[in-house]
Amino acid sequence: MPESEVSGLDRFAVGFARLLRAAGLDVPLGSTIAFGEALIAVGVDRRDSVYWAGRTTLVRRPEDTDTYDRAFRAWWEHEHELDLVPPPPAREVSIAFDDADDGDAPEPGDTTTAPALAVRYSAAEVLRHRDFALYTSDEFAEARRLMADLRLAGALRRSRRQQRSRRHRGKPDLRRTVRRALRTGGEPIHRAFVEPASRPRRIVLLCDVSGSMEPYARALVRFLHAAVVGRGRVEAFAMGTRLTRITRELSSRDPDAAIAAAAHRVVDWSGGTRLGESLREFNDRWGVRGMARGAVVVVLSDGWDRGDPDVLAEQMARLQRVAYRVVWVNPLKASPDFAPLARGMAAALPYVDEFVEGHSLASLEQLAKVVSQ
Repeated sequence: MPESEVSGLDRFAVGFARLLRAAGLDVPLGSTIAFGEALIAVGVDRRDSVYWAGRTTLVRRPEDTDTYDRAFRAWWEHEHELDLVPPPPAREVSIAFDDADDGDAPEPGDTTTAPALAVRYSAAEVLRHRDFALYTSDEFAEARRLMADLRLAGALRRSRRQQRSRRHRGKPDLRRTVRRALRTGGEPIHRAFVEPASRPRRIVLLCDVSGSMEPYARALVRFLHAAVVGRGRVEAFAMGTRLTRITRELSSRDPDAAIAAAAHRVVDWSGGTRLGESLREFNDRWGVRGMARGAVVVVLSDGWDRGDPDVLAEQMARLQRVAYRVVWVNPLKASPDFAPLARGMAAALPYVDEFVEGHSLASLEQLAKVVSQ
């Protein structure tokens, strides 16, 4: 087809698409291009061909067919004057919270107020990204409810226990193979196999409850409670000037009772920080002796430490040698000006496998994904 004719068809297609848009149809650019390609294929000599080329490429809703017919008739017969569909009237737009008690909302049956299009957003979505330190009391109460849905799946590890394999690979299961052979006259047609079972790795949570972590400690301890209650093989400790095991206190299903019991148990809450000594106590009493071996160890701390950084580095190295992974959660990491310049943070960072944020619900959800890897 000559180039000039193709250009003419393009102008024809673009002009007709503009007319349809003016008539009220939604005609995206892709439909216009498809219409032009259809015209190249069928030509513009016959009215029916052009009509169906446009009908199949430009009309996207059945209710637009009448408007398309009128526009096509006007275009084909050079009657470009159309009864265009007037633009829809402007509508009032209001924004409302999902659970807000909006006193300005119209009462049911109120005909004096103009119809309004309400655009709503979820308060939960806003809370997910808000810093824990900026929460009001009401927001923190809502966050505690949302945090109850968090689950720590934990990475899997191979167990010595054998389980039936659905796939034809692994170690042969002679007992089941012989039993199946009895059904086929002694011929081992259907073989059976076993493979190592998988079990979730233990998760150990070490939460810094010193004074510098006070804006985040209440939310992180609630996270510890959700982890302990929602899954087995989770151990929880509080770190300050000493180490306190709080797994039993957080095992209560009632979050208020559990956190109150943990706060009563931890005598150095909002005090100083000796991360190195606390980690040494953990390694000596629980970690190296078995609890941290093959486990995912999560340290929740801002890294501010009054102790000797060499001690902290030494204990972190011991912990990394026995743990499957060491994850450090620092709520201050979300700040754009953050740099790991605190003595404790700088000493511990070389022995950390994952360094993540922990300042919001969204960051704790990301932490749950990191722990499950």
